[in-house]
Amino acid sequence: MEYPFTRPRRLRKTEIIRNLVRETDLTINHLVYPLFVKEMPEKKVEIPSMPGIYQFSPEGILEEIEEVMSLSIPAIILFGIPDKKDEKGSSAYDENGIIQKTVRKIKAIVGKNLLVITDVCLCEYTSHGHCGIIKDTSVDNDETLRILSKVALSHAEAGSDIIAPSDMMDGRVKVIRETLDKNGYHDIPIMSYSAKYASSLYGPFRVAAESQPQFGDRKSYQMDFPNKREALKEIELDIHEGADIVMVKPALFYLDVISMARQAFNVPIAAYSVSGEYLMVKEASKAGFIDYKRSVTELLISIRRAGADIIITYFAKDVARWLKESFL
Repeated sequence: MEYPFTRPRRLRKTEIIRNLVRETDLTINHLVYPLFVKEMPEKKVEIPSMPGIYQFSPEGILEEIEEVMSLSIPAIILFGIPDKKDEKGSSAYDENGIIQKTVRKIKAIVGKNLLVITDVCLCEYTSHGHCGIIKDTSVDNDETLRILSKVALSHAEAGSDIIAPSDMMDGRVKVIRETLDKNGYHDIPIMSYSAKYASSLYGPFRVAAESQPQFGDRKSYQMDFPNKREALKEIELDIHEGADIVMVKPALFYLDVISMARQAFNVPIAAYSVSGEYLMVKEASKAGFIDYKRSVTELLISIRRAGADIIITYFAKDVARWLKESFL
């Protein structure tokens, strides 16, 4: 039996046909917008390493939240920059700390109409810039867990909707889950940075969060970037310890890891399109070498196509506007 000559182009002929058979979608519901809040007199200050992205004061961020909600973006993730740092990052779990009081201010306005996710780590709060407690020039894993559990609990008490540990200490999901449950926060989900790589793409973020390590690097606790099977082990451990959502970070250089995780695990997968990805697109489009809207759309669709359910992205506001204008 002879088959007719197949022409895949038949299904690309018009925009209506292309939309009808499109395999991967991108909606506002997939987006989480990162925000930086800092103890400072100014309402907002543009971040030099990330044009168009700002540090906000606890009061200034409320105007940004109004815009986020007007664009129907469903969730934000907060990073705090305190006015005082010490070796143990004690301001990270202060009930009147930068994140805690900001969450209370935001939730008093938005209630349940906006998901507030809070990053749990110590790098912004420690004088040395590492993600844990230093002993003998290295990060002490188990001592750090004790502090992280206090931070997570303080965020839940302030009203955080989702706790997101990003430190990459072994066992931190288990300790945080046990602490939350013991204190009655059974319903607070954990979104774990499960496969967080020691990437070169974090540079602009470290300027934004003022979290550059003062010595050494983070390669002893963040993942080695040539490894992908190890990512599956990290993700599996976090799921067993109680993670409700797992994350791969960065996104663009790790699409294979996202895809592999999607095939292996039946849990929601988040991907963080990090500051370096944002800056590359911004600078290339500013120079006129690429089209900004098309490049951002292609980048985020590639993350969705790889299997991510949730995308944390600095492009969230622009994408939300385009979606409202039916650009995509």
